[in-house]
Amino acid sequence: MERSRSLGPALPPYEQLAEGLDMEGLPRSTVVSLEPPPPPPPRDHLAWSLCTALYANVCCLGFMALVFSVKSRDRKVLGDYSGALSYGSTAKYLNITALLLNVFLVALVIALIATGTIAVVNIFNQEHHSFIGPT
Repeated sequence: MERSRSLGPALPPYEQLAEGLDMEGLPRSTVVSLEPPPPPPPRDHLAWSLCTALYANVCCLGFMALVFSVKSRDRKVLGDYSGALSYGSTAKYLNITALLLNVFLVALVIALIATGTIAVVNIFNQEHHSFIGPT
């Protein structure tokens, strides 16, 4: 079995210009009209909302953000970009609020543990010094 070495159909030979025509009479460029690219679809922040709901669900804000993210994704699938943008921005703000509250609460707990530890150490040192007495 012999395989043919041509990659595609043979190209037709170039045609010569007619006697009365020259290159001056032919157009020099081709204009191609393009449509503007469609706007990018709005973001739904689904992954961020899922992480917020699972790891930082302060006052159920993560769950609410997840609900709005799913609504945004549904609107995007239906082609309602304005509704998807509205639900997506609500989910984004809920995620930001939950993140800030979570960071504040973690910093508060660390500060309370640190001050409590310092207070316990000071109390222990005061009691320890009172029992030593003169030697």
